[in-house]
Formats: sequence, C-alpha cells, structure tokens
Amino acid sequence: MMKTLAIYGLILAFFFLSGTHSATITFTNNCPYTVWPGSLTADQKPQLSNTGFELTSKASLSLDVAAPWKGRFWARTLCSTDSSGKFSCATAECSTGQVACNDGFNLPVSVATQGGTGDCQTSTCPANVNAVCPAELQVKGSDGSVIACKSACVAFNEPQYCCTGAYNTPATCPPTNYSKIFEDQCPQAYSYAYDDQNSTFTCSGGPNYTITFCP
Repeated sequence: MMKTLAIYGLILAFFFLSGTHSATITFTNNCPYTVWPGSLTADQKPQLSNTGFELTSKASLSLDVAAPWKGRFWARTLCSTDSSGKFSCATAECSTGQVACNDGFNLPVSVATQGGTGDCQTSTCPANVNAVCPAELQVKGSDGSVIACKSACVAFNEPQYCCTGAYNTPATCPPTNYSKIFEDQCPQAYSYAYDDQNSTFTCSGGPNYTITFCP
C-alpha cells in the first residue's frame, strides 16, 4: 500500500491512501488551547464517520481510515455555539464541500509516520507564520491579535496568485513574494499551487500517522 501525504495550504494535511489496509491516524493537540480538527473526503466520496471533533489541550484521539481514501484534515480554532445552536469558528471555518479553506495558516502542525518504507519522513510546519504575516493577509481576532494568515490567492483573488487562467501551469505560475514568506517559515509545506517537489512525500508498506498541532 502506498500513501502520499503533504501539509497542504499550511493549515491542513492531505492524504492519499491506496491499497486495501486501513490506517490509524492519531491527532494530538500540544497547543495551550482547544482546537477542533475537521476532515473532508475528496472526489465526492462518502465522508468519514467522524468529520469533526473537539480536542482539548494535551489530548489525543485516533481515527481508523479505510483505504482507498483521499482527503484532508485541518484544525479550527476559537469555535463556539451560539444561542440558536449554530456552530462556528474564527479560523478554518470549512463547510462540507468547500476546498478554499486550505489557503492560509492558523497554527503550526506536523505529520509523522509510524512504520512503512520509502520516503517516510516527518512533514512539519513548526513556525508561527502569524507572527510574520503581512498586514494585507492578516486575519484578526476580536482582541486585535493576528489569528490567521491568508494566502495571496484568498486575499486578492487574482490569477497570478491562484494559478488560474493564463497562470494555470508550473511554468506560468512561479512562487511569488507572498508564497515565499510561507516557504521561508515552513519549507516542507505547500506554499502555492505547484509546490509539489518540496512538499509531497510517499510512504509505502501500510504506515500509520500522527498529526500534531503545535508540535
């Protein structure tokens, strides 16, 4: 079984699990605050039985994911339920079916393998990108602090940043000054659409994974 992983768009981990065996994915929250991990299955396939959960500081939770499966995991922060019962989060608010939520950074994360063969390395983004986020990309909380950093694509919605239209190939959509900010802080994470060479790793032999928030 071959599994490909990447820290994609800086706030989430992308997985492609092939073969017939399941993988155990353990989530660990080392942040000094609660996070709410979420998942999204790709290609309009059925969602996992647990698509989102609360993970308090220092807590862990494991999910068994049957192969073949392709999808993403990410962490939401500053979540709450209002008087009408509506659940919402200040960062990484990604409803089912939306993929634009992958464009930005809200907290450090790492993905480590247990077992397996091949390029089974730990992929990590340990830096706090919020601390160096340009003003035009910042997302601020109610207290005025920077709680997330948007990608240039989300902030400006222009083809040269989103790698769309005339910029939809690796040759026409090179890294930008904005993507290089993310790349400098987290070299192993996707910083723009065509960042596969440095940010995608393949591990064979049926490994399991640990996703750690604030590693």
